[in-house]
Amino acid sequence: MRVAMVSEHASPLAALGGVDAGGQNVHVGALAAALGRRGVDTVVHTRREDDAAPRCVALAPRVAVDHVDAGPAEVVSKDDLLPFMDAFAADLRASWEREPPDLVHAHFWMSGLAALDAARPLGIPVVQTFHALGVVKRRHQGAADPSPPGRLESENRIVAEADRIVATCTDELFELVRLGADRRRVSVVPCGVDLEFFRPDGPAEPRPQPTGGTRARVVAVARLVERKGVGDVVEALAHVPHAELVIAGGPDPGELAADPEVRRLRALAERAGVVDRVDFRGRVGRAALPALFRSADVAVCVPWYEPFGIVPLEAMACGVPVVASSVGGLIDTVTHGATGLHVPPRKPRRLAGALGALITDPARAQALGNAGARRARERYGWDRIARSTLDAYAGAVAAVRAPARRERARA
Repeated sequence: MRVAMVSEHASPLAALGGVDAGGQNVHVGALAAALGRRGVDTVVHTRREDDAAPRCVALAPRVAVDHVDAGPAEVVSKDDLLPFMDAFAADLRASWEREPPDLVHAHFWMSGLAALDAARPLGIPVVQTFHALGVVKRRHQGAADPSPPGRLESENRIVAEADRIVATCTDELFELVRLGADRRRVSVVPCGVDLEFFRPDGPAEPRPQPTGGTRARVVAVARLVERKGVGDVVEALAHVPHAELVIAGGPDPGELAADPEVRRLRALAERAGVVDRVDFRGRVGRAALPALFRSADVAVCVPWYEPFGIVPLEAMACGVPVVASSVGGLIDTVTHGATGLHVPPRKPRRLAGALGALITDPARAQALGNAGARRARERYGWDRIARSTLDAYAGAVAAVRAPARRERARA
């Protein structure tokens, strides 16, 4: 099988931690690599952001990244990319006319538009993964939602026209059905985690302790945007004495002082009286994340909403208990009372109670961490996710071929 993935803003080659570089980048790259291990030739089409980048770059065995020229060859916010999608689609169509894939898998709504425009005239099946739905974003962010006009209408079109939709959690399935999706055309396939990289055994980052006492460590790994809830963790820390908070994410360490969200979080920490217990790391290289997770007593992930959330899986795979907000995909991955604890989003006092409960009961925290590692191994390895994705692909191909068979039978 030959698969074309379309991920217009989220390249699997991008450095993680920026405003628009996070879970989708990891998902696309890891899924493509897992498909490659199963003999599937995959090309990931993403928008060129660097003039010097070659048109085609090998990513993994049987996997290549194709840099598509659409708009300026520089970093552009994903919310400003819509005007370039016609050019993106035209390039895809020209490429697929020369060498058609068996199937197209689009990631994010703008990729879905480009994929439909390029693949439909060629009769190529289209599978869609949204990663985030505009209707959910609008519900939580209201007037602060920076999405371009027309997003909701475009997502409705994709829901109606895609041959298959892959939802990443059960909560997203319910949202899609509300948008009119045919339940029979929706598969629920979660994101995965690299079980060889994120694992309980291995070195932990050293934890220097303050003179005259010890501190528990709480780790938050997130893109530094307000909806990720890191500010709620900072506020909660005021009610969790003898704990430190390590925040990994945002720009490179040398650029932290100029970052608006870092300045906002520092001001929160000052007002809460915890600035001496908050460590802003900035962008942390992926190679350093397992050791950072293993150094934690608790990992925390409390976004206001979250389509899936890969960070809790990575922490669970490292054997660390997770406190997560009870939203979106986190409801599926973190099992309350078994692998971690759920709290309502935007409730720092409730969050503080959950963190304190685990920090003061190390035996319980260890049991939750061990259970999380088992759950990650049993359910979320990328090879398992690739098998489920291939099942969804088969459904999409069958949906396209069935009408053609009926037409031949009538003829």
